[in-house]
Amino acid sequence: MTALTNAYMAENCERHIPNPAIPKWNQSYYFNFYDRQAKLGGFIRFGFMENISETNGFAIFFMDGKPLFTRVNMNLPYTQDRPEGGVTVAGVRLEVVRPLQTCRITIDTEDFGVDLSWDQRFAMGDSIIAGNGDDAIARELAHIHLEGACDVTGTVRLRTGQTIAIKDAGFRDVSCGPRNWAGVQHYRLAWPIFDNGMSCVAVHAITEQGEGYQKILHDGKRWHKIGRVEEVIDYEADEMGFRHVHWKLWDEDDRLWEFTAKPLFRWQFPFDSFVMVEQMMEYRLSDGTIGYGMGEGGFRFPWEGNGN
Repeated sequence: MTALTNAYMAENCERHIPNPAIPKWNQSYYFNFYDRQAKLGGFIRFGFMENISETNGFAIFFMDGKPLFTRVNMNLPYTQDRPEGGVTVAGVRLEVVRPLQTCRITIDTEDFGVDLSWDQRFAMGDSIIAGNGDDAIARELAHIHLEGACDVTGTVRLRTGQTIAIKDAGFRDVSCGPRNWAGVQHYRLAWPIFDNGMSCVAVHAITEQGEGYQKILHDGKRWHKIGRVEEVIDYEADEMGFRHVHWKLWDEDDRLWEFTAKPLFRWQFPFDSFVMVEQMMEYRLSDGTIGYGMGEGGFRFPWEGNGN
């Protein structure tokens, strides 16, 4: 562990935070959204690994289950720029509009354009919670992992000249700490945002340090810790894509939150001997409430299984 406190990292997470003591020190910024009217969504990530002089990132947009724009760059030269002040990675720009509240992402190419803002519905919560059984993840993947459900608004421009208005919801996260994909055998996660205001982060990872979790839930009023987690993942024939998922979460007040999901779109992101399989899902709570959000699995190679 470093001398940097979690409180310091959380408060300054959109700025440059160096840490030469950890070889694979990482700062990363992730965004997703789905607009149900347009049936259009996207996944965007910026990752900065200062001590190995590497920047990585991706921007994937889709509509009606088919790709619109795909830019994946996992081993670029390092930049010290960060969202506060603005950072551009392979033509994808991220800027802080209001610290820890609103971020803007823009892309401007001849064939495709984006101007979208993520505005948080409530203060971000840290899903790396002491005493929550997540030490394994903290040692391999992050010391802090701030999460927030957002209103996402703006426009997407297509090659045809059509401009599509976006006004729906999405998640964002901010991570700071080690990022050792080689130490993770497998993980699976659910990040739904439901129409009744409930949103959650449920991550189950199998690492070299043992099994661990990231797990917090917002019920529309405040963040809650999650105690017990049960998940059933039905995979596609390739054993990596989610065909159907069923999660059960018990929060700190022992309330059961149960939901299922089916995929709307899938894309794969390679990290050399590790791959993330990212999917936009349509979720449904046990009472019928609809939600949308990411479902993701990560897999280490040589193949070691998917946790089932």
